[in-house]
Amino acid sequence: MTTTRLDSRRAAFFDVDKTLLPGSSLYLLARGMYRRGFYTWRDLVGFALGQITFRVTGAEGKRGMEAARESALAFVEGQSQAELIQLGHDVTVEVIGPRIYPGMRRVIDVHHANGDRTYLVTAAPRELAERIAAYLGMDGALGTEAELVDGVYTGRLIGPVLHGPAKLDAVVQLAEKEGIELRDSSAYSDSVNDRPMLEGVGHPVAVNPDRQLRDLAAQRGWPVQDFRKRRRLWLVWLPVGLAAAGTAAAVAAVASSRRRDAPVPAQPAQAASDAAVPGTTAGSPTRRIGSRLAGRLARKSA
Repeated sequence: MTTTRLDSRRAAFFDVDKTLLPGSSLYLLARGMYRRGFYTWRDLVGFALGQITFRVTGAEGKRGMEAARESALAFVEGQSQAELIQLGHDVTVEVIGPRIYPGMRRVIDVHHANGDRTYLVTAAPRELAERIAAYLGMDGALGTEAELVDGVYTGRLIGPVLHGPAKLDAVVQLAEKEGIELRDSSAYSDSVNDRPMLEGVGHPVAVNPDRQLRDLAAQRGWPVQDFRKRRRLWLVWLPVGLAAAGTAAAVAAVASSRRRDAPVPAQPAQAASDAAVPGTTAGSPTRRIGSRLAGRLARKSA
């Protein structure tokens, strides 16, 4: 970190998921925990389905945020902070780092060359956000805080999930503490959910924007950068979608075998595919998403 950046009153704030990299950093952390024996395969699939429901269907509002608060970081309950920090480092180096869009690396480098301070602002665990920020040579990170007792996570949160208006609150607090002038600063995000943070700085940028953010950017004259191109299906839907689609395929295969042994009246293809996703109700968003994911992945691999 240079003296110029320390003294700068400008900063750039970056969302992580779908902005810096495709998919969910939190899922990649959970997958790393699974590979190291912290979770079972069923735990990982359940986590993936929850990520799909919240991120892909855009579950928002009071009910959505309450669900997010209950589930965010609960998967680290009983784990030590030292283990999570080390795991966050390993996952960042092995998995997250190679997935970061080269174009976004260049954006960060340009801000550094101009003497701007740079920070990640994400709903992911602060410990993981800090590892990613360090990997990119950034000045720091703001993330969701998990409660610790004697160095072990309780599964409860300290403060809000860093999402929506809470992101702007955290940015404002950091700016006041560090002497950063927000009207001279920049913010980057893919989602209209981060509208408060984008509107809270002088130079907002929509990156890989969802439809609502793209429309808002057009109305406001905000710059738009899109790094997804033709890789969008694989990179945005995976790895979160892969676990859910794999589950759907596996359960569908078992169901098919049972039907051969005991014939039953034929069901519509959509209903059969929907039923392959466990823990859902007929016609639910999670079922429909699991069905579409399975179909897309099958066509991609064909």
